[in-house]
Amino acid sequence: MPLEIFEAVQSKRRAALRLELAANLPPSEARFVLEIGCGNGHFLTAYAAAHPDQLCVGVDLKLERIGKGLRKRELAGLPNLHFLRGDVRNLLRELPADARLLDVYILFPDPWPKKRHHKNRLLQSGFLDELGARAGQGSRLFFRTDFKPYYDEAREAVASHPHWRLLPDGPFPFEHTTIFQLRAESFHSLAAVWANATSFFPSSPRAS
Repeated sequence: MPLEIFEAVQSKRRAALRLELAANLPPSEARFVLEIGCGNGHFLTAYAAAHPDQLCVGVDLKLERIGKGLRKRELAGLPNLHFLRGDVRNLLRELPADARLLDVYILFPDPWPKKRHHKNRLLQSGFLDELGARAGQGSRLFFRTDFKPYYDEAREAVASHPHWRLLPDGPFPFEHTTIFQLRAESFHSLAAVWANATSFFPSSPRAS
């Protein structure tokens, strides 16, 4: 695809995201739970039902998955739940200036197992910077994969980051078994909390 066409497509997608974000986020000081690669919406629908006071946003590139998520939302009657089609990097860039991440879930992302594709893995230092730019003190990141090399790489990236701090291993504060998890023979999980350079609260923040 020629560069000018690619840039035009990206510009159109970002504009569409801006409109959806303006329609679905509060006008100011929004704090929300984000699921990146929300699949068919199973996890986030269950999460939103269990946390009706929290705003929940799922993002995925596949239109079919977004459609399935939206149908689940309507059937469950969850006004605090939204599914948006798009690239998460575009979403982070188009968020209102004062919007902040509460918690972020990345569950069973594409592992890009071939060495020449490792650069496409989402959870790397640069992306941790992008998440951090939209995080607030105490924002948490939850990552799960069934591909051990990706887990090892992600854990190293988080451990070496100046502002993300690994939390003790253990179950996530909210668990809901998805189709992808059912298919996995085993899986590996990590959790981290965002802290600025001068202040770090090791206890889990109150989710509100």
